[in-house]
Amino acid sequence: MDAAMDIFAVTKTFPSEERYSLVDQIRRSSRSVPANISEAWRKRRYEAAFKSKLNDCESEACETQTRIELALRCSYIEKQTAESLDQKYEHIMARLVAMIRDSGNSILR
Repeated sequence: MDAAMDIFAVTKTFPSEERYSLVDQIRRSSRSVPANISEAWRKRRYEAAFKSKLNDCESEACETQTRIELALRCSYIEKQTAESLDQKYEHIMARLVAMIRDSGNSILR
């Protein structure tokens, strides 16, 4: 949730011509990560559904990283900001991979 809020704050400074493209896309993908985690948690009694939603989270986090890189290359954000956001999403993805790998510990039986 915090990473999505960081994205929201950063994108407020993007040019107005990006409002309906890059801003909308990066906000959507960043917000999708915590939303899919919530869905995964509610589906944890079904291992395949749990893993599927976590995989969706990982994909959305990766998409967010790509859009962070695009924002950097378009000079909408500073390199330090991009690196900080990228590291947050690397951490999120590492935790998601661990949750998928250890999903048997989270499944309700």
